[in-house]
Amino acid sequence: MNSKGATHEQAMDITEGKSGLWGALAGLIVAALIAVPLSAAFAFATHPGTEQLFGGRLGDASPAGYSAFWWIVTVFLVALPFLVGFGVAKLSVKSLTIVGAVVVLFIIAIMVLGQLFVF
Repeated sequence: MNSKGATHEQAMDITEGKSGLWGALAGLIVAALIAVPLSAAFAFATHPGTEQLFGGRLGDASPAGYSAFWWIVTVFLVALPFLVGFGVAKLSVKSLTIVGAVVVLFIIAIMVLGQLFVF
C-alpha cells in the first residue's frame, strides 16, 4: 500500500483514543432516558405504603419483599448508564458479552423476585 492510502486510513479513524468520551456520552444519554423510571423506583422502594397503588396481588406482598423488589430495580437502573458507557467505551466482543450477561442476570433476578412477591 502506498503512503497516500495509509494516510487516508489514519485520517478516517477520528475516534481513536476517544472511546472513553463516547462511553461517557452514551451513559449520559441513557441516564437522561431512565431518569423518570429511576425516580419512581426509588420512591416505591422508600415508601412501602405505595404498594396499595398497584392493588391486586401486589397489595398482599409483604412490605419487606415489596421494598426489596423496588431496591433491586433501583440498583439496576442506577447501574445501567455505567454498564452502557463501559460497553461503548470498550467495544470488544468480550466486554459487550460481559455487560450483556450482567443485564440478563439483573432482568432474571427482577423477574424471579417479581414472581415471588407479586404472584
